[in-house]
Order: sequence, then C-alpha cells, then structure tokens
Amino acid sequence: MLTVLIFLAIILFLLYAILFLYYRAGWLRLNEHLLNRSYEPKTKITILIPARNEEQHIKNLIEDMLVQFYPRELMEIIVIDDHSTDQTASIASSIKGVRVISLAEITGGKVLNAYKKKAIEEGIRQSSGELIITTDADCRMCSYWLLSVVNFYETYHHELIASPVLFSTDKSWFQTFQSIDFMTMQGITGALSFTKSGTMCNGANLAYTRNAFNAVGGFQGIDDIASGDDMLLMYKIEKRFPKRTAYLKCKDAIVYTEPMPTLKTFLQQRTRWASKANKFEDRRIKSVLIIVYLFNAMFPILLFIGFFRQTSLVAFVGLWLAKTFVELLLLLPVSKFFRKRKELLFFVLLQFIHIPYILYAGLSGQMGEYEWKGRKVR
Repeated sequence: MLTVLIFLAIILFLLYAILFLYYRAGWLRLNEHLLNRSYEPKTKITILIPARNEEQHIKNLIEDMLVQFYPRELMEIIVIDDHSTDQTASIASSIKGVRVISLAEITGGKVLNAYKKKAIEEGIRQSSGELIITTDADCRMCSYWLLSVVNFYETYHHELIASPVLFSTDKSWFQTFQSIDFMTMQGITGALSFTKSGTMCNGANLAYTRNAFNAVGGFQGIDDIASGDDMLLMYKIEKRFPKRTAYLKCKDAIVYTEPMPTLKTFLQQRTRWASKANKFEDRRIKSVLIIVYLFNAMFPILLFIGFFRQTSLVAFVGLWLAKTFVELLLLLPVSKFFRKRKELLFFVLLQFIHIPYILYAGLSGQMGEYEWKGRKVR
C-alpha cells in the first residue's frame, strides 16, 4: 500500500514539475514591453474603482490617477461606492475630476451575491471610454501606468489586457510569504497568456474594450458568483475573441496592492479566490488546479505515515525538496522582473505554510459561505 502511495506521489510530482517547467519557459519567452515615454495616446479610457470602506486608501489611489502622464481629456475616473459605512464616498467626491456612483441607490437595498460585478457593470453603463480599466481602491501605481497599458493596447489591439500586480510588503515573514505566493501566480498568468493555454488575470490591473464586454454580454451567466469579475470574464472574452487577450509584461504597468494584515483575512481572501474554481469552464485551468491540489495533499499523508514507516518520511523530504526546486525555477526569473529576488531567501522555510494553506483554501472555497469585507458570501 505504501509503495502504491509513493508511486502515485511521484507521478503527481512529475506532472507538477512539467507544469512549472512549462510555465518557466512561457514566462521567459514572453517579451517585456518597453514603454516609449514620449508616446502620445489617442484612446479615451474609463478607470473604474469599485470601493467598499476604503477611506484609508482611496485618496492615495486617486492622487496616483491624477498625476498620470495621460491626457486628462482622454480619461475619466469613476468610483463606485459599494455600500460603504465610512467616508469613502465623501473623500472621493471631494476630489475634482472624480465621479462617484452610489451602488446603494442603484440596487435599492436589494441583496446581491456579486456586488463588485454589479458595481463594474453600472460603472461601464455610465461611462464613455473605449477602453475600460479596473483597479482596486487599495492600489498604488507609477505615473506611467495608464500610458503603458494604452501604448500596449494601441500597438497590438487586444480585446483584454491583464497587467502585473505586486504586493507591497514591510518585509515581515507573513507579508513576504504572500508576496512570493502572489509572484508565482503572476508568473503563471504571464506564461498562460504567452502559450495561450489558459486564462488568468487579476481585477486589480485589468483592461478590456467596451466592445468586448458588450459582445460577451458582460457578466451575464456569471453574475451570481461572488468572485470572478476578472478570470471568469477573461474566459468569456477569450472564447469570443480567440487569441485576443494578453499579459502586459511591463514594469511601468505594475500595480501595487497591500497584502492581508492577518492570517484570518488572508485565508478569507484565498477562500474567495478558490470559490470560483468549480465555476471555470476552462478545463485546462481546472485540470491544473486538480493536479496542484492532489500533489499538495500527498504531503500530510506521507508525513503521517512517516511516524510509523521511515520510507514514507524519506519520500516526504525528497518530494518537499523537489517541489521547492521546481517552484524556484519559475520564481527566479519572475522575481527578477519584479525586483524581489531577496525575498526568495525565505522561500524554503515558507513552504511550511504554503502546503497547508493550499489545502485549506481549496477545500473551504468549495464548502459554501465565507466572509469578505463584513459580508457573508456564498
């Protein structure tokens, strides 16, 4: 029985290793887009910022918007206040050049399961830009952010552009862990985009055309799912416009967001992300998620048996080191792009957190309700 278990674990590792080598190759072959900073854009854009109780962040974000090297006559900034109970709406309203939409007035008190999708949908309905760009209220970016996204759009005419997102950290072990984990996702996102073998993106830095959004019926068909305003929409657009989605590998396009402050909020966030997994129509992503989950599930099983059989403990340690090695093969070039190489010094030790969290988030994401921003979500 133990022999069969170890054989299965090795097979899963080989599949896991092939995936990460494939992702590494895809990331390395994805060309970095270098922005000509004297570029003169022509596209009218709409920046949508869904916000709920973000009074500590909203002003900083809008200030970053207002110092963008982008013609003011070609941009509009819309904050969609999602039933905030703090000063988010009033702070945003007090800043010239920003329009605030109240989601509470639109929904009329109706209980929804996907407030963010409704916020984005309403923002698009009331906007005029050809290119819709979404970000989150706790994000920061450099002054060339918009120019880099639009330069890429006007050069290649993609219908959807996923751009890089990075966690800003205070160098604590917990935030470093989140940063490394998130960088891994970014590397996979870029690789999948280059190879056209799956669809991944993050709504904190996402751009798509009004034409594409309307052509796929917006969030129709996924509007009852709390999460997925990014990846589920991307899949719809990729399906309708094959090979017209892309990842913008450009340092000027990086958006910085804050990691979760506590273990509880971190697990809630990852549960929210995992909750959309069974809603993916993209079978390629589903297959990858199953392989990743099953491989990680081997470790607690081997460790438990290892208390009674030394062979199992040897297999546990060997696979642990092998897992770390293949993940580093991807993370080395990705961390170089994001200028986060030093964080990898903690990578081996942080594996002790990575495996349990993968197992927890994958399971809890499929179990029904979870809490996010003071709401019970299913």
